[in-house]
Amino acid sequence: MKKLAALLLVVLAMCSCAYAETDSEYVKAKGVLVVGITDFKPMDYKNEAGEWIGFDADLARAFAESLGVKVEFQEIEWNNKILELDGKNIDCVWNGMTLTDEVKSSMQCSKPYCNNAQVVVVPVVKATEYSNIEAIKELSFAVEHGSAGNEQATAYGFKTTEVQDQASALMEVASGTADAAIIDSLMAAAMVGKGTGYETLTYTVSLNSEEYGVGFRKGSDLAYMLNAFLEAGYADGSIMQTALKYGVQAALIKQ
Repeated sequence: MKKLAALLLVVLAMCSCAYAETDSEYVKAKGVLVVGITDFKPMDYKNEAGEWIGFDADLARAFAESLGVKVEFQEIEWNNKILELDGKNIDCVWNGMTLTDEVKSSMQCSKPYCNNAQVVVVPVVKATEYSNIEAIKELSFAVEHGSAGNEQATAYGFKTTEVQDQASALMEVASGTADAAIIDSLMAAAMVGKGTGYETLTYTVSLNSEEYGVGFRKGSDLAYMLNAFLEAGYADGSIMQTALKYGVQAALIKQ
């Protein structure tokens, strides 16, 4: 009898180990999808009412709704995004995230959904002077810690000062504490130049070409669910409608 009881315990333990809760089940059980972001217009930023909006924010909200859960946006230190994800402080990183080799090896990523580039932002009065790689080699650059812009600066051997986010990098240039910044082209298009908060800044040199994706925990089934969601949204025109709202339609990648 004792042997039979022991055997039953072993079988029960094996059965419980065999079942592993999927990421989608985990999110649905808690009723909320926690999205890791930074302040990054036009992808994730706050409106006058203090609500998070933007191309990524709107899509994340719609995706959460498709799962039957609420969405919660949580600002993170960009360099800690992988730790935040693995520690379950957030459920995904959805913030105009470049699909670098590090990101793809550390996260379960969606298919790319937007094209992007890292561009150099300088004062308007210096634009003609800093119009090529050779001319900018000796400048001091403000870059977001752990970003694709920082990666490009390292690759080119530029002198850098690391800051909290891309918005801070722009502030460094505007205040004159840095000669230039390296940020995402989509952000540059939304935040510098005539009619923006940084009319005295412009962007000149493009350093690369890259693609955005959304990152989940390794092995997460949510990445595949998001791929299906994006494909359906592209087909029914809803993603294009959201892209037009935020001016990123030219960057969309067909799903």
